[in-house]
Amino acid sequence: MNVTTQPHCRSCGAPLAVTFIDLGLSPPANCLTEPADAGRGESFYPLHAYVCEVCLLVQLDVFETPEQIFREYSYFSSYSTSWLQHAESYVQQMLTKRGVAPGQRVVELASNDGYLLQYFIRAGVEVLGIDPASNVAAVARERGVPTLDEFFGVDVAKRVAAEHGRANLIVANNVLAHVPDINDFVGGIAQLLDLTGFATIEFPHLLNLIEGVQFDTIYHEHFSYLSVLALVPLFARHGLAIFDVQEIPTHGGSLRIFVGHTGKRPIGPSVAALVEKERAHHLDRLETYPAFGEVVMRVKRDFLEFLIGARRDGKTVGGYGAAAKATTLLNYAGARTDFIRFVADKSPYKQGRLIAGVRVPIVTPERLRAERPDYVVIFPWNIAPEIRDELADVRAWGGRFVTAIPTLTVDP
Repeated sequence: MNVTTQPHCRSCGAPLAVTFIDLGLSPPANCLTEPADAGRGESFYPLHAYVCEVCLLVQLDVFETPEQIFREYSYFSSYSTSWLQHAESYVQQMLTKRGVAPGQRVVELASNDGYLLQYFIRAGVEVLGIDPASNVAAVARERGVPTLDEFFGVDVAKRVAAEHGRANLIVANNVLAHVPDINDFVGGIAQLLDLTGFATIEFPHLLNLIEGVQFDTIYHEHFSYLSVLALVPLFARHGLAIFDVQEIPTHGGSLRIFVGHTGKRPIGPSVAALVEKERAHHLDRLETYPAFGEVVMRVKRDFLEFLIGARRDGKTVGGYGAAAKATTLLNYAGARTDFIRFVADKSPYKQGRLIAGVRVPIVTPERLRAERPDYVVIFPWNIAPEIRDELADVRAWGGRFVTAIPTLTVDP
């Protein structure tokens, strides 16, 4: 995209002029820096989210191509115990309550390292994963999950349908927000889905992002920030309809929507109830969106005041979880190694690298335990209970956990 021109809505095509939040310049969040490249420059792009005045889709402009962002990816789903539990529970629900059975075909879009499809395989269900990250897809195949490393859209959907047959269930967890051409992606779902089948699509709910001040979930890999109000017309454009909605706790509060071909399934009351909830929180009013920026600036100031105070008092601060959230928060706050000495992470793929922009080193959990910082900032606040349990020994040396969002909290 030519960034000197006015951006247009990726859903309905209307010009974008209303700001949701402007977080300044930031590097792509999951493009970690190699130590050998620490002396070189890196690319920063505007992290400026708009809201469409016509369809109310919140979105970023596109500065990096999907190939640059997703062909090699640093996030492996299987490193989160709670996410594996979520996946296994989902599969059981599909098997016991939604009619998925051996002999049927399940296709997962953005299937990552096979974290979810492995449970369908154990139940005797035919599966296929589609994920653009070649390094992640290779791991999935090694564990026995058939996976194509492709960017999903209409063309790929037609080819997969011709070669493998249409899907009885399409799973798309935390991917719809990552798609720059959202119409091509949804159109692909319509092409691949059996006429009597259904798709489940999970994504962090825009309402919770606003209510929970979750601005650190805004980064270049997340092109869109989703509400049901914005999705209903998008799916209708492709002959699809949302027929059920579940609110789930993952990623700070997400939605799981159930989608089928228009007219093939009755629309359940949960859809109207969720739309009414969004309206009750004024997501149908344009003036709701620009007000978010003032709240975000307060969080930034509080986080910086904590870091400055800790440094002034001679305390050491480390971090845990080199998630994309850490890249957004640290770059927006301008917090480098003068405030955060390192961020520990249990993913070997991330260890030894640097968080983009701020160049904070990513180390092993053993390094954190060896250095015993006074404070440990948990960046993936959505799995903070899991992290507190994994690092229970932090309290033994007098260390305290800190989260910055939605408000600055220092554990006693």
